[in-house]
Amino acid sequence: MSINVVKSSMPPYEEFCGEIKDLWDSRWLTHTGPKHQKLEKGLIDYLKVKNVSLFSNGHMALELALNALELEGEVITTPYTFASTTQAIVRNGLTPVFCDIREDDYTIDADKIESLITEKTCAILPVHVYGSVCDYKRIDEIAKKYNLKVIYDAAHAFGVEINGKGVGTLGDMSMFSFHATKVFHTVEGGGLTYSDNSLNDKFARIRQFGMKGQESVTVVGTNAKMTEMHAAMGLCNLKHIDEEISKRKKAFDRYIERLSGIESIKLLKIKQCVKHNYSYFPVVFDGYKYSRDEVAEILAKNDIFARKYFYPLTSEFEVYQNRFDIQSTPIAKSVSEKVLTLPLYADLSVEEVDKICDLVLK
Repeated sequence: MSINVVKSSMPPYEEFCGEIKDLWDSRWLTHTGPKHQKLEKGLIDYLKVKNVSLFSNGHMALELALNALELEGEVITTPYTFASTTQAIVRNGLTPVFCDIREDDYTIDADKIESLITEKTCAILPVHVYGSVCDYKRIDEIAKKYNLKVIYDAAHAFGVEINGKGVGTLGDMSMFSFHATKVFHTVEGGGLTYSDNSLNDKFARIRQFGMKGQESVTVVGTNAKMTEMHAAMGLCNLKHIDEEISKRKKAFDRYIERLSGIESIKLLKIKQCVKHNYSYFPVVFDGYKYSRDEVAEILAKNDIFARKYFYPLTSEFEVYQNRFDIQSTPIAKSVSEKVLTLPLYADLSVEEVDKICDLVLK
């Protein structure tokens, strides 16, 4: 049987059936229903945040976060991320300005942000890569100095805390993805966390065509509502989230045990102040006896499928060439050409991890 890079966690079948049973009576399937509202409250408690707004997916959540802040101009961000991050910026009519990353945790290098700020800069959009938390204190200092908004892409960071503080409390807003492959999922979905209470009503309108009530349209909106079916899956998965993260940790720790101390293999280091979620296991092959691509090929021949994540950089996408200036990000470029995320999910056994490591090392 093949081992894929990810495998979706699922609640007990009977539990999910029990959760959706009342939908056959109410027929309330969408538009901020009871399960949607219950999930929002559950996430507020779990993520230790003040507000949560739910959306049809993480990308729409991020697009609408930028839209709600009514930004214009340039947004400083990282090219070492998934396509969604940069696309959300561009689709809002904003210009991405690419900042290089740190070599130790692959997050945006906060010390390089200030040099990229111009009179057109309106916001910073950093990414908590693989659950590693950005240098939020330095980013906050810069944002306050230049009066910039900060929106975090926290798609990889569900449940992550730093010094006991939920990452969803950082910046002006944070976006979480609830896609099926994530640590916590609603099959498809996403959420925004924020402290400004006034945004709650604004997001409720934007995700429902801009409507307020049945006869008033007050903003230009779209259709980005989370359905009750998706919220039901989220309610079930939220009950088991700590158990799921604990299972992931066992596989993660086994990888560390097997691959640590190997020359030219660089592993992700978790800081002591961070409560991690073990969302991904990235390995950087830098001068190893096999290149990243060769390791991926060896694994694939044995029905083990890893992922070049993130490769290529979003700044290298053909759609952006000759559209705006592309900044040089040599560290991000180097990491993207050497990184491979190995399979990691709650059901991955220690024996399967050993099989993967044996192939990598032999």
